[in-house]
Amino acid sequence: MIKKKLKHFVYRYVLPYGGLFLIKLISATYRFKIVDGHHEKEILDHEKRLVYASWHQRFFPGITFFSTRKPIAIIISKSLDGEMIARAVDILGWYPIRGSSSRGGKEALEKIKELACSDYKIGHIVDGPQGPFGVVKPGLIRIAQAGGLPIVPTITSARHKWIFNSWDRFMVPKPFSKIIIRFGEPIQVPEDLGQEAFEEKRLQVEERLRDLYEQTDHIWSDPQRVADIFNR
Repeated sequence: MIKKKLKHFVYRYVLPYGGLFLIKLISATYRFKIVDGHHEKEILDHEKRLVYASWHQRFFPGITFFSTRKPIAIIISKSLDGEMIARAVDILGWYPIRGSSSRGGKEALEKIKELACSDYKIGHIVDGPQGPFGVVKPGLIRIAQAGGLPIVPTITSARHKWIFNSWDRFMVPKPFSKIIIRFGEPIQVPEDLGQEAFEEKRLQVEERLRDLYEQTDHIWSDPQRVADIFNR
């Protein structure tokens, strides 16, 4: 019992605060530039709510960056690791919605409906937390349907980075790295979709994300374009 309580204390207080200190410290050195920001702006000007869709591999730079998009929420699993992450994003000002496809998914979607009515934005990791890498899981489409939210592909790309030996080769930009945040053209999702149309929409989002990540990563090989983006 004591060991269990100690573990809970570490996951709820020690790791979230310690981890956030390191994240904020390194994130403060980054130089961010937004590319194709009009895709986000047009949605926020008219609808004020959307789903930011991103790969698990690239979410590190967005932890602090997208906390500026309040009010914003994110679905996090009910696992012990999820407890730690939920605590951390809550400290940053995100609204953590606890649930997953295997546990609490229905309640999470109901909460998204409620928050969408209050103009909340939703951040969603499309292939997390365990992959497969780059595969858009059905949850993204269901979130968009539940909240009546357009999906905005959200790309983060860093010039200098560490790559970890994880299932998705997780990326952490190095201190003082240049970072691009790129927004793709919004994708609308009808409330009612048959099984075939649902799968077509899922594949459409998956292909759009893959293409945008490849295009954005390629920018770093063009010094003139990099200069144009970061000097404007």
